[in-house]
Amino acid sequence: MEDGRRAHVAIVGWACTTLCLVSCAAAFSHGASLSACTDMMPQHLRAELHSPSNNYVTLHTNMSFYSPGDKVPVIVRSTRDFMGFLLQARKVSNDEISGTFIFIPPGSKLMTCSEGGDTVTHSDKSLKRNLSFVWKAPDQPIGDIKFFISIVQSYFVYWAKIESAIVAQQGKN
Repeated sequence: MEDGRRAHVAIVGWACTTLCLVSCAAAFSHGASLSACTDMMPQHLRAELHSPSNNYVTLHTNMSFYSPGDKVPVIVRSTRDFMGFLLQARKVSNDEISGTFIFIPPGSKLMTCSEGGDTVTHSDKSLKRNLSFVWKAPDQPIGDIKFFISIVQSYFVYWAKIESAIVAQQGKN
């Protein structure tokens, strides 16, 4: 009788843990929360941050310079599948989120952190590898920018604020 009771307790415990993990994962399966806007960190329980230098993701653009109002292609390439992401452009001078994304791939959606469409996140938990975006610079000068992406490989493993090279603003004084 004692073994039967232990087995029942173990099964109930496993079921509760599984339901908790499924419900927590489902909460973020449709994109990052607004609380991630500032630090770009997933708000997952017990998630393990990995060093940005040891990631399998590259974030780049084919432009080294831009002018106000320009459209800048942004490419994310990965050697492994990932489920979630958060992408932003930030001013080098003060780390403020800037500009808007005007083209996003399927499986993603726009977010508003500072202004409408300034951030992109995943809209489903489908596996992703290579993504293309287009970012539009503000019409007024903002200075040099960098793109940043946080990648969630699984509920427990992520890389935060992987950065692109600087994209310099042309015609600065």
